[in-house]
Amino acid sequence: MKISVAIVEDDENYNNTLRKIINFQEDMFCAAQFFNGKEARKKLQNLSPDVVLMDIQLQDMLGINIIEDLKEEMPNSHFIMCTSFEDDEKLFLSLQAGATGYLIKGESMERILNAIREIKNGGAPMSFSIAKRVLQHFQKVKKEDDVLNQLTKSELEILEFLAKGLLYKEIADKKCISIETVKKHISNIYRKLQVNNKVEAVNKFNQK
Repeated sequence: MKISVAIVEDDENYNNTLRKIINFQEDMFCAAQFFNGKEARKKLQNLSPDVVLMDIQLQDMLGINIIEDLKEEMPNSHFIMCTSFEDDEKLFLSLQAGATGYLIKGESMERILNAIREIKNGGAPMSFSIAKRVLQHFQKVKKEDDVLNQLTKSELEILEFLAKGLLYKEIADKKCISIETVKKHISNIYRKLQVNNKVEAVNKFNQK
């Protein structure tokens, strides 16, 4: 059975090029073309194509918002962001919204076609630069977790108290220790986390 593909892209030339290339393939066809977000959001649900190639920055709305609105109603459709944006915010917002692929428009048509096949078979196709960003993000998160693991149980408790906004005296009372001991623990926390103040330390704790 051929893979049905819908295109949501406000660049008319690029949209039509994608349609022609897709229809030329033996294993897929273009089920619909949309040149604005409003029409796509209205009609995509009834079509439920296998794959949706979605631009992020449409003239009337964000493709991310369309996915957020439709993902639950289209559980069998796979969304690939096909965009010129490479910034981390749009990347992770797209993935959180439910996109399972992210390609840069500079990719070759062959790469886009292979991505359609890959996502239909359960893959998560991404441009190399995007995959690298995702990997770096999770490596960073793991590194931050590893740093927090260096803290002792008492240091973690004190850091948690700091995150809740407690003062040194309040922490000392809760831990039944002196304020000087609290200060010593906090100094060790700053050193281990490689931060200079409470705000930076709390931010690292909140990111875990």
